[in-house]
Amino acid sequence: MAALPVWLQRWNFIDRAKLERQLWDAFERQEDLQALVDGCEPGFQKEVWTTTLERIRKIERMMQGRQAPEPSED
Repeated sequence: MAALPVWLQRWNFIDRAKLERQLWDAFERQEDLQALVDGCEPGFQKEVWTTTLERIRKIERMMQGRQAPEPSED
C-alpha cells in the first residue's frame, strides 16, 4: 500500500490506532516514552505519539497514590 498524503493520514483511523498501540506497548515494556517521542521524525507519527504520551501521562497522574486492587480468591 502506498503512503498516504499527510492530510489524508489524519483521517486514517487505522494508522492512528496502530501508532497509538505501538506507544502503549512501549509503555507496558516500561521503555522511555519521552525518548521515543523525541527520537521519531516530525510528521504524522510524532503528532500521534505526542498526543498519546499526553494521555498516558494524564492517566499516570490520576493513578498516582492509588493502591492496586487486591487479587480476588475464587
